[in-house]
Parts: sequence; structure tokens; C-alpha cells
Amino acid sequence: MSMSDIKSSDNKTSAATTNVLDYAISDQNVLIVGGGHVGLSFALLLAHQGIASTLIEKNRYPSISPNEDVKRSHYLDCRNTALSRRTVQIYQQIGLWEALQSHACRIDSVQISEQGSFGHAKLNKEEENVESFGQVMENAWLGRKLLLAVQNSPLINIIDGATVTEVVQSQTDVTLIYDSEAGNEQRLVGNLLVACDGRDSTVRNLLDIGTTNYDYQQCAIVGVVQTDTPHQHAAIERFSPAGPLAVLPLTDAAGDGNEPHQAGYRRSVVWVCAKGEEQPYLEDEALFLQALQKAFGQRAGTFVRAGKRGAYPLTRVLAQQQIHGRCVIMGNAAHTLHPVAGQGFNLCMRDAEALAKMLARQVMLGEDIGDGAMLASYEQARKKDQKRVIRFCDAVVHGFTNPNPAVKIARNLALIAFDKLPNVKPLVATYAMGLKS
Repeated sequence: MSMSDIKSSDNKTSAATTNVLDYAISDQNVLIVGGGHVGLSFALLLAHQGIASTLIEKNRYPSISPNEDVKRSHYLDCRNTALSRRTVQIYQQIGLWEALQSHACRIDSVQISEQGSFGHAKLNKEEENVESFGQVMENAWLGRKLLLAVQNSPLINIIDGATVTEVVQSQTDVTLIYDSEAGNEQRLVGNLLVACDGRDSTVRNLLDIGTTNYDYQQCAIVGVVQTDTPHQHAAIERFSPAGPLAVLPLTDAAGDGNEPHQAGYRRSVVWVCAKGEEQPYLEDEALFLQALQKAFGQRAGTFVRAGKRGAYPLTRVLAQQQIHGRCVIMGNAAHTLHPVAGQGFNLCMRDAEALAKMLARQVMLGEDIGDGAMLASYEQARKKDQKRVIRFCDAVVHGFTNPNPAVKIARNLALIAFDKLPNVKPLVATYAMGLKS
């Protein structure tokens, strides 16, 4: 049975008529365009607050069952996401973490260094008095569990295979027009529309919201590798002339216990190279491992195997506004960032949590969830955190790729100072974990 068999809305012309609203504490409804990790998570956050939503996704969701085998399809074949402590707390609050944690690998320490330089720094959980700095999880597992939770929620209606073509707003509602896979035009009416439809957001374009773009002239190669040394829950950030290289710990393969390498030899890799140089590393495993080893040294031991790799051009895309009438731009549609330090998804989750709480307050007060003043206050409230993360990512990328010898010495001295000066590590760690925004 496919997801569309479980919750299909092709026969419904308005989100306001769906029976999921019988369970809500409000008869107001949110339309969410984009059913990736951010869109799914936001729908669950709303449901936790008793607010109904309709999730519209362009692609067809796969058919999945809660009882299917949890064993990974391939030991070295997956993409991964680093979840900050705050993101983990958000999933705990909505009751999802128990389902997620079997595939989560905690980060106990963070090591930072630069290729061919003397500076280095280290954070460890004992010094900062935290349980961990975060968790690393396979995208496929996270998406599967989010999807199952959304399927099982009576407050979330799913429409997949839908291509959005128009957004029409009035003083009291917003109408979303889309084409179904059968080619039929459909309409949905809601009180608020939230666009989580990615970097090239259709909704953002339909609303004529411009973007500020910056091309880093870099490409991120992502994948999973095996090393001959256990990771011991260490995340290692290494800077090279081409760009940053992150190696993160992963759980071992799930299964019957007979899988090889059960002691933590499996790691996620994000390696940045100059744009246009990525293809040989995607096609030649030996070349990729050799390049990793040269850039990384022996900090993770020897890289011995690599799985299938993907390449993603790196461009910063910032929406020039995140509120337009009854529409909110969220997730990568609002801010697509460089992957350095793994801040992008976690920033999106903090946005989603903040908006869900503000909408819940509106509902409890009996107020309009599409109220312009309230939405403007959301945008204003999130600016500080967003600007801080954007500035941090850009500063790290540009600071560590500057070839000037004086700059290189300065940044390595700064790493040493960061490692030695009191009160600096706790502040940085708190921000990195998403605990202060």
C-alpha cells in the first residue's frame, strides 16, 4: 500500500473540508508546500500543538511499512545529517526521538585543524558538561520515520504528486492551485501557507520574492567511508586550500549482529573541492580515498573503503523576505547555506519550532494564524539567529580558504586561542548546539 492509498486527497478540493480538522483545537488550517525533512517536521510540530495541516509534495512518496526490515540497504551507501542538541530536543518534545535514536550516533568530541598548519582545537563533552554535542543520522532513516509519523497523524493530510502552479491570497485566506499527476487542476484553501520547497522554491518564485545569491565556486562531495580505526564518537573538521572536510561518526549497520565492522569504523564524509573537479572523485574510489587521506592525514586512521558518492554545487541563496501576506518562506527556500559546521538543517528546525509555537499561541487566543503583525514578529524574532549562522558559515569558508600567509598564521593563532582561552569554548559550543538563538 502506498502513502497515497493511506492518505490521499486527490478527491478533495479544499483543505478546509478534510475531516482531520475534527481533531484540531482550531478550525484553521496550514498549507505546507514541500514534503522534505523540514516540511515533514513542521507538519509534526503543528500537529503536536493541535493544528491541522495539509502537506503538498511534488514527488510521489514511496510505499513504506512500519514493520519493514530496519537493516540498511548498504553498509556504505547513504547521506547523513548532523543534528544539533536543540534539534534532538525538538524531536524528543514531539515524541519522535525514540523511533529515531537507533540510527543516531552521538558526537562526544569535535576536533578542528588545518592541513599543513600548526593550529588546532578540540571540544569534548566532559569539559562542556553536556551529554553530547549532537547526533549524526542517515537521511534515509530520518525521512522514513518522519514520513511514518506524518502518515499516522490524524491532523496531517497528504497530497503527493502535486505540482503547484499558482498562489492567490485574500484578506481572509490563501488559495493554492496545483496540477495532479492525472493532469487535473485542483484547489486548496487555507489560512496560512508555509513554503518548504527547497532552494529553487516554486512558491517563492510565484510570489515574486527575490533572492540574494552567492556562488562559492565549490562542490561538496558527500558519502560514507570506512576507516581502519574506530571513530570513538569524534567529529573532525579539517580545512584544506580547496575547502573544509568533515568526517563524522556513524552507527554500525543494523541487522543480526553478524555484519562486519561493528566497532564504529563507519563515517560520514563531506569534502569540498573546487567546482568542476568533482567528477573523477565520483567515478574513481581509489582516487577519492587517496585525496581524502592526503587532506586529512592520519587523524581518522586510514580510509579503506568508500560507498557511492554524490556531488552538490555550493551556493548561498537567501530570500529577500520571508513573509508575504499569508505566506511564510521556510527551510532552504528561505536560506540555503554552505554545509560547513552542519548548521543549515538545524537553523531550519529552530525556525519551524518558533513558528509552530507562535501559531499555537494565536490559536489559544482565538486569533487568526495568518495575521500579518504576528507573522512579521516571527520574521523579526528569527533574524538574529539566522544572520549569526550565515555570518559564521561565510567567515569560516572565506577565512580558511584565504591563501595569504599572514591570514593563515592569524587563523591558526586564533584556533590555538580558542583552544586555550577560558569561557570561549562554552559560548561557541552553546551556539553550535543550537541552545542559544
